[in-house]
Amino acid sequence: MLKKRLIPCLVLKDNLIVQSIGFKKYLPIGVAKIAVEFVAKWDVDEIFLIDITATKEKRKPNLKLINKISENCFVPLTVGGGIHELKDIKNVIRAGADKISINSEALEDPDFITKSSGIYGSQCIVVSVDVKINSKGNHEVVADAGKRFTGLSPIEWARRVEKLGAGEIFLNSADRDGSKKGYDIKLIKMVSEAVRIPVIACGGVGVMSDFIEGIIEGKASAISAANIFHYTEHSTIIAKAFLKKADIDVRLNTLAKYGEFKFDEYGRILKKEDAGLAQIWFERNKS
Repeated sequence: MLKKRLIPCLVLKDNLIVQSIGFKKYLPIGVAKIAVEFVAKWDVDEIFLIDITATKEKRKPNLKLINKISENCFVPLTVGGGIHELKDIKNVIRAGADKISINSEALEDPDFITKSSGIYGSQCIVVSVDVKINSKGNHEVVADAGKRFTGLSPIEWARRVEKLGAGEIFLNSADRDGSKKGYDIKLIKMVSEAVRIPVIACGGVGVMSDFIEGIIEGKASAISAANIFHYTEHSTIIAKAFLKKADIDVRLNTLAKYGEFKFDEYGRILKKEDAGLAQIWFERNKS
């Protein structure tokens, strides 16, 4: 059985990493290159980098930025935003990305999924699916940063993109984005059970136990979050230590002392273990 993956999602807006809240409000975090380097030094399996304004502004992917980021990113990097042509995929991969994520173009031209996976392999093509609850109380796929309902059900769309050749689905709840209310477990479970390809769950993480629910109850293949990883006290090493404590099979770094952590009921590290966290940081960064 494949190990569960932990994937930080870094949201890029105007070349800055931001905190996203409900797909409406964005709080600046810092320079993209520094943010990626910081996250990559911790125990992550992949990094998801999404430029949320590229398509709206009709821009191509920022290849210079991707190249700078990839130079010091030694984990798989998935890049999304502004990808609408096959040559965009070629350029992004040449710039240093390992995978690409498409959202708008997949909705506008579903055959693009088949064309791109046929050339670059399904393992390279991730389809990002944003979902909201509509006026009837049902989950519905949305476009244009959550502003437009498409009439598609997440299950139908997930099955279709799988059939068209997508290798993974990045499933994001626009309603839960930045809410700290936890994953939309119902959404994650119904999509995960509907397809055979991996489903990456995102949207709503507020405490470490949310990751466990996403895997056990939601049946996600991988768990992702954005805002919770922007602070040292919520590092990915702590997240993996929490998952390990729950007997979830995740990849572990041999330098990190996962067993030294103790948590409260909210998944927050207890203060007496702060010295252990500092030691991990020292070991990961010593020459």
